[in-house]
Amino acid sequence: MKLRFWGVRGSIPCPGPETVKYGGNTACIEIRFDGLDRIIILDAGSGIRGLANFLLAHDLKRGPLNLELFLTHTHLDHILGFPFFVPLYIPQSKVKVYGPVTYEERSLQDVMAGQLSYRYFPVRLEQLLSQIEYIGLAEGLLDLGDGITVKTTYLNHSLLCLGYRFERNGKVLCTAYDTEPFRNLFSCDVNDPSYDEVMAIEGDAAARAANQRIEGFFADADLLVHDAQYTQEEYEAGKIGWGHSSFEQAIDASRRARVKRLALFHHEPVRTDAQMDSLAGKYCVSVGKGEPEVFFAREGMEVEI
Repeated sequence: MKLRFWGVRGSIPCPGPETVKYGGNTACIEIRFDGLDRIIILDAGSGIRGLANFLLAHDLKRGPLNLELFLTHTHLDHILGFPFFVPLYIPQSKVKVYGPVTYEERSLQDVMAGQLSYRYFPVRLEQLLSQIEYIGLAEGLLDLGDGITVKTTYLNHSLLCLGYRFERNGKVLCTAYDTEPFRNLFSCDVNDPSYDEVMAIEGDAAARAANQRIEGFFADADLLVHDAQYTQEEYEAGKIGWGHSSFEQAIDASRRARVKRLALFHHEPVRTDAQMDSLAGKYCVSVGKGEPEVFFAREGMEVEI
């Protein structure tokens, strides 16, 4: 598998002179496979516009595009590039759009059509000329053919969000964003009027089991792309419950799960390149035997698995 990052930021695009090195576009990852004419895309943040330009310049001349787009969830920063994805306007293109089923009345297609309504965009979903198929996903295992499988699991975010585990020929790529560690939602303070010993114990056990499930999901991965929007200090100072992880949490989890390489992803939009460099000096250090190789994802970065 070969992976390229087209967008690495979280929450909102932040282009400008201070984000040139790491990039200012929101989440979009491209996956290709040696010997296969398959292109898989993870998320449709603003970075997907750059990917579209690349596809038009390098792939379209070989014939109609046949693409598979996997959405982790439908928060705006992960889908705002969808209306600007040019292959959707080309009649011969085929695009399969996979995304989590939220068990609401609105389908995945309805949700994606929301930003293509007249209040927000001049083009309607019905005016897109490509052949688009929408496929809802829950937790499970999907055989994509050509020896490619994808396993899905629910993460810990404010909206139903999927982690993906792609496997082919013994190689494993996992994603775990947007997410944060599960925690005990019941009070453990014996002086709290709401304290209940049984509930506190059960809450601890449930959180521990949920975190072990996630780590089991990306265990032994060749590459894990993990949410790392905050430092631990920032996380504890008011970001708990926002659905994003700290650098420390991502690194510790990857160590326990025996991950080989860890790409820290979904960067805080207010961080400059200089600040990212400073953090890289702290978190992306040389590791010992058996430790994951840790690096910050950057736009344009290519990783071979």
